[in-house]
Amino acid sequence: MIKILNHNLSDIRFWIILFFAIRLIGITNPPLEVSHNWRQTTVTMVARNFLEIDNNILYPRVDFAGEKTGITGMEFPIFNYFIYLLSKVFGYAHWYGRLINLFFSSFGLWFFFKLIKKYFKPKIAFNATLILLFSIWFSFSRKIMPDTFSMSFIIASIYFGSNYLEKKGPLNQYFSIFLYVLLLTIGTLSKLPSAYILIVFVIFFIHKEIDFKRKIFFSLASIIALTPSVVWYFYWFPFLVNSYEFWHFSMGRSLSQGASEIIKYFPLALNRFYNNAIKYIGFIIFIIGLLYSIKNKEKVLISILGLGFFAYAIIILKAGYIFTNHNYYIIPFVPVMALVASYGLSQIKQKKIALALIILIGTEGVLNQQHDFIVHDKAMALTELENALDKISERKDLILINSDECPTPMYFSHHKGWVLGNEKITDKNQIQTLKEKGLKFIVILKRKFGTEITLDYPIAFNNDDFRIYQLN
Repeated sequence: MIKILNHNLSDIRFWIILFFAIRLIGITNPPLEVSHNWRQTTVTMVARNFLEIDNNILYPRVDFAGEKTGITGMEFPIFNYFIYLLSKVFGYAHWYGRLINLFFSSFGLWFFFKLIKKYFKPKIAFNATLILLFSIWFSFSRKIMPDTFSMSFIIASIYFGSNYLEKKGPLNQYFSIFLYVLLLTIGTLSKLPSAYILIVFVIFFIHKEIDFKRKIFFSLASIIALTPSVVWYFYWFPFLVNSYEFWHFSMGRSLSQGASEIIKYFPLALNRFYNNAIKYIGFIIFIIGLLYSIKNKEKVLISILGLGFFAYAIIILKAGYIFTNHNYYIIPFVPVMALVASYGLSQIKQKKIALALIILIGTEGVLNQQHDFIVHDKAMALTELENALDKISERKDLILINSDECPTPMYFSHHKGWVLGNEKITDKNQIQTLKEKGLKFIVILKRKFGTEITLDYPIAFNNDDFRIYQLN
């Protein structure tokens, strides 16, 4: 029995499955946790609109564009479309996106392990995967967001791409390159910055033992895989924004503007690495791994870190202040940090100390993210907004909500309209302008996402959490 237990504990699949099960706790929660509910509901509303309005994947639409269609440029909505397809079969539910992301992100961990194991000791691959599992990946892999979803596809694509270049792996070489193209296409379309990690293929291209013709064919395959993303983000994205006159998703700043913002908010930018990525203990081990890799002249590891950081620095500069303001922007770089941290652990010869450190990394990481499994009562009350509006309005009626720029309440209202702050809502000229565009109801949130204000309009609904005014 002890031998069986030890065998399972040393099998990374055991830990991936175990933490898959742990993250099923609260999987059916609506996207109302404190962290990034707004980002999740912009995904769910697009998926629901595919189901209820138009399932053309080329025309994603949001609900907070007022009288406009809501069609806009955004990340290619393949993640949203998976939610739509599941809803088409089983009927719509908030939480499908959580399950889809958790499923694919768990496979991403498995391919991360297989990829690292090809070039480093099995123990380094094992610990690197655990560190990645305990990192920011732990909570974001069950959020309705495409970040870990995208990185999982790209990690798997690198695995199959490296197999093709090195003529390794159990699959036919042409099937390996096919999977590389397919997975890379999905990954980069889902989240363009994730593609930065492709720079690691520079290591393969300078390797003299890899056939030149194979490198050329691989390059052509890469161009094929990346072309849809170039077309979407640099042609179709601006076309949708200009044609339907609604902008929401950012394509980043200029490098000079981004650099000035990063310098201005440098402590916040640094915080993304030592706090959000793999937490404090993990970051200390990462620094140890960095120092030892330089001391021991680990050329492959130094190349991965150096190339990866150089490429990701461009992403950071393009994001600018957004990088400092949103912790999930660090997600694409976390696999690299997990690998270096694992190498640092491997330099600790006392097995008990190394084991204690990996336990501490896991404990710190998980405990600092457990709040994402909880939805507070004040937020949960928002799930009743749709029912309240259904009693007094039709689904086509446009509404205004005092949630400032946060679209979360609009999603739960199951209506379309505008989100504004209290100051603008109390401006009668502003309201008159919106009435002329079709505004019928104003929702004032009292406890969550807004603060109570009193308006001089007939009250159609009122409770402890929100008041709904009707505009004749």
